Amino acid sequence: MSAVCREGRIPAMEPGDRSPARAASGGGEGSLDRLLPAVNTTLSPRKRTTSQCKSEPPLLRTSKRTIYTAGRPPWYNEHGAQSKEAFVIGLCGGSASGKTTVARKIIEALDVPWVVLLSMDSFYKVLSKEEQELAASNDYNFDHPDAFDFVLLSHTLRKLKQGKSVKIPVYDFTTHGRQKEWKIVYGASVIIFEGIMSFADKELLKLLDMKIFVDTDSDIRLVRRLRRDIMERGRDIEGVIKQYNKFVKPAFEQYIEPTMRLADIVVPRGGGNMVAIDLIVQHVHSQLEERELSVRAALASAHQAQPLPQTLSVLENTPQVRGMHTIIRNKDTNRDEFIFYSKRLMRLLIERALSFLPSQVRVVQTPQGQDYEGRTFHGKRITGVSILRAGETMEPALRAVCKDVRIGKILIQTNQDTGEPELHYLRLPKDISEDHVILMDCTVSTGAAAMMAVRVLLDHDVQEDKILLVSLLMAEMGVHSVAYAFPQVKIITTAVDKKVNDLFHIIPGIGNFGDRYFGTDAPPDWSDDDMDEPSY
Repeated sequence: MSAVCREGRIPAMEPGDRSPARAASGGGEGSLDRLLPAVNTTLSPRKRTTSQCKSEPPLLRTSKRTIYTAGRPPWYNEHGAQSKEAFVIGLCGGSASGKTTVARKIIEALDVPWVVLLSMDSFYKVLSKEEQELAASNDYNFDHPDAFDFVLLSHTLRKLKQGKSVKIPVYDFTTHGRQKEWKIVYGASVIIFEGIMSFADKELLKLLDMKIFVDTDSDIRLVRRLRRDIMERGRDIEGVIKQYNKFVKPAFEQYIEPTMRLADIVVPRGGGNMVAIDLIVQHVHSQLEERELSVRAALASAHQAQPLPQTLSVLENTPQVRGMHTIIRNKDTNRDEFIFYSKRLMRLLIERALSFLPSQVRVVQTPQGQDYEGRTFHGKRITGVSILRAGETMEPALRAVCKDVRIGKILIQTNQDTGEPELHYLRLPKDISEDHVILMDCTVSTGAAAMMAVRVLLDHDVQEDKILLVSLLMAEMGVHSVAYAFPQVKIITTAVDKKVNDLFHIIPGIGNFGDRYFGTDAPPDWSDDDMDEPSY
């Protein structure tokens, strides 16, 4: 059974070719559907089966990146605070009742981006040596509430509902233990949480916005369990039947079936009941519509005529800096000149940003045998994160001055129908929460994309005062938007222009930086906050 899956939306997809998918940062192996082929009379070798899922999402794949064609809209307001939690659907039912099939059908029918499927199977407790021996002989009760780590499960679901990044354990059903590597999941508009004990814990029930019980005949569930455990988990028929009669059936009658009364909707016949699934989908759509936000419009009307914030640092306007701006702002500057002088400014900008990192005194000895009192970086690591695609152009400047710096990437694009920024892709280094992060973008007009990127970092537990936003050119509106929402973020730029026009272009501005740098043509409705399709 799969543990965590995501789904987005792709315009051109063949009917019947849609399934939940994992986060863009990576995927696992396994199957979402419990309904397996008929049991072969000859037992196949034991297969390694984990609580992951196979990724077949509607997205754009390259050799290096996986990008959602339907992005995640803002989950926060103009103040930078989360203003809407993910909508959580709880799916409960007996073992092999078809919960995951129902979840898959709901995801397919919802047709919305950024849906996460979370399975209780990932949260079995770590077994002791004695419990491992019992499990190997089918004498350990995996269908009892005590078999699950409800503390970790509640903590994980709560963080995911709050929009935070979470780590999901990967359970191996052949070894009855957790794998060493956990999966990182982030970015849910809708969470579907399924498991046999989904309604068995009071803290979990508080997190569920909708509760669904999948009611399937016990004979059908037994046949499905036989198929799954023999074909997928490499177990013998006698052991499966023994476990079913000793643990599964009594647990259903004692712990699972009584929770049916807590359900908002009971779905007989599981995934084949499309009438019930359609009703569920209609309700979820209505809930999502009520939670829609308009961030960019709010930014455009806020913070006008205020003094620039103290968290802003603008590169000194020396004749050299002024001269480089004259060249790159000139519409007649050729591409080679534009790239050359942009890179010069980027290097100065990055050097300026590094001066705001914490440092401490360090005494070293010179070759002449004399002590020299200097300074050294006081922190664990420095990580650069570029907002694709224009932000990538600043990575060489950062690498040139920070040896072995780690780099992450975020793709944010403007939805042309709503005008709102949408998150399509992210790849962040592990343990980024401990780092000082230099967030790089070349132009910031309203600040909508920059705010989303900062929110992503905060959701991954990066401390706000450890984030430095660096940009070649910013509009006053963008500076105010970021500073108002995130007052501890340091903002460093080479220049601030006063105006943004109705198309969100910075005035006087620099044009579409990405297109001028990469030599591509800008669309007629581009904006300075728009992150164009990346080049590979």
